[in-house]
Amino acid sequence: MSLYDFSVKTRDGKDVSLKDYEGKVLLVVNTATGCGFTPQYTGLQELYNKYKDQGLEILDFPCNQFLNQAPGSDEEIHTFCTGRFGITFPQFAKIDVNGKNEHPLYTFLKKQQGGKLGSRIKWNFTKFLIGRDGAVLKRFAPTDTPEQIEQFIKDLL
Repeated sequence: MSLYDFSVKTRDGKDVSLKDYEGKVLLVVNTATGCGFTPQYTGLQELYNKYKDQGLEILDFPCNQFLNQAPGSDEEIHTFCTGRFGITFPQFAKIDVNGKNEHPLYTFLKKQQGGKLGSRIKWNFTKFLIGRDGAVLKRFAPTDTPEQIEQFIKDLL
């Protein structure tokens, strides 16, 4: 099984194959609008602005599993993020990243990069860095800011 075998839902419920992102460097992030880490959206957008033309894609998956910090509909979340942080990278439908309803993408990501952080997603803004070949290369904790992981992205581009 590869990353490109998975499909995800857009905010408006359409299926998108991750194969559409083949050949890109991906940063997959579970996010929330009411979290202490929510200001990281600014840094994520700055990374996207700097590196999208070199092949970076940031895939944003809102998740309401951590103290209900992503309330509202997918469209309300998107409106908040575009209005407050100006995000332009792809934002998908809200998903679960842990438990019986976790999205298969997150089951795969956690299996690939459990590492010292363990397999369970501990909080919002956990990030997975994926190479152009679809290999899950690194997992970053929520406390790892976009600025701290920029060099890892630059090295892959």
